[in-house]
Amino acid sequence: MASAGLADRVRIDPAGPLGARGTGSDSMAAELAFSARNISKTYAKRRALDDVSLEVRRGEMVALIGPSGSGKSTLLRTLAALVAVDKGGVVETAGITIQAEGRITHRVREARARTGFIFQQFNLVGRLSLFSNVMVGALARIPGWRGVLGLWPRQDQQRAMEALARVGVAEYAGQRANTLSGGQQQRGAIARTLVQGAESILADEPVASLDPVSARRVMATLADLNARDGLTVVVTLHQVEYAIRYCRRVIALKAGRIVYDGPIDGLSRPLLVDIYGPEFEDIMPEGHAA
Repeated sequence: MASAGLADRVRIDPAGPLGARGTGSDSMAAELAFSARNISKTYAKRRALDDVSLEVRRGEMVALIGPSGSGKSTLLRTLAALVAVDKGGVVETAGITIQAEGRITHRVREARARTGFIFQQFNLVGRLSLFSNVMVGALARIPGWRGVLGLWPRQDQQRAMEALARVGVAEYAGQRANTLSGGQQQRGAIARTLVQGAESILADEPVASLDPVSARRVMATLADLNARDGLTVVVTLHQVEYAIRYCRRVIALKAGRIVYDGPIDGLSRPLLVDIYGPEFEDIMPEGHAA
């Protein structure tokens, strides 16, 4: 019940966690969580991304939307250096160059330690407890042998329980991951990024396989972490209504190009029809777009 209520309580302050920060050009450069300049990605003869550039400031919550095959998941994965872009593009995370000249750089591990990645299918080990899965987030800070033996430092154990409580699933800490619902597993995956100490979260279709109630709980959790903790969140979504409800900024892609980048209130119904096609009129209720 508490989690369901969260979905109704979360309302994003337009000023956001950056409201009190400087707005000069030097300040803005220092506040970038992600930056991509002229990136393209080619698979065989198909361009998944076509000369895309964008900047995401720290503390923003941004939705990437677009039809299947538009390039939104490829774009998200390039920001995490899970996909190498074509030669010529540059990708930076928190000021660290992670891709350049068609290659992933040697500093990528440093950048990944500051970025959590949430997958559609949770990426939890089903036979392990939820607590053990969340503790994986601490592996970068401890010797590998301690992780293998489950000899977790007490402070990391406490951090894991606090993270599980933060996302509303602490009561399931000792339960095997594969016995939990999809929504509970996904919130456990979010807790893992908190134990990791991530400053930013990249979430790739985190609610695509969830029922509507669980999806709202997961989106509310991400929005709450953004609003209260100042975490940067970039999330790919098929559901435009979730982007409208939980995000202040949306980036829309079509055929590998950015066709809209701006505030939610600028996402007009005619624009959405242009992005998704005339069928969009049949699936989007009135009042969900300007």
